[in-house]
Amino acid sequence: MTIYKAIAAVLVTAALAGCAQTEGQQRAGTGALIGGAGGALVGQAIGGNTKSTVIGAASGALLGAVVGSATTPQRRGEQLCRYQDRDGRIYTAPCDDRYYNGDY
Repeated sequence: MTIYKAIAAVLVTAALAGCAQTEGQQRAGTGALIGGAGGALVGQAIGGNTKSTVIGAASGALLGAVVGSATTPQRRGEQLCRYQDRDGRIYTAPCDDRYYNGDY
């Protein structure tokens, strides 16, 4: 019976991960799902009991969410750069290709 509860928990987590609004939230949810599953397997392999499996799943989910969130790529339109025109006025605008290529 506990295997059915575990499967149900994984399915509910996967369904909720799909409801995320931004790409960062989706990546964090997917990372938590994958990390939790991997952590549960490692916890079971190391400890061989329920307590170590739960600790491994929780640790893996936390680490997976952090890594998924941290590795979300920045979109080009979100970065603002400071420019100076010929008259010396400084203004901000979305960054151009020089910023992303390192030629600034």
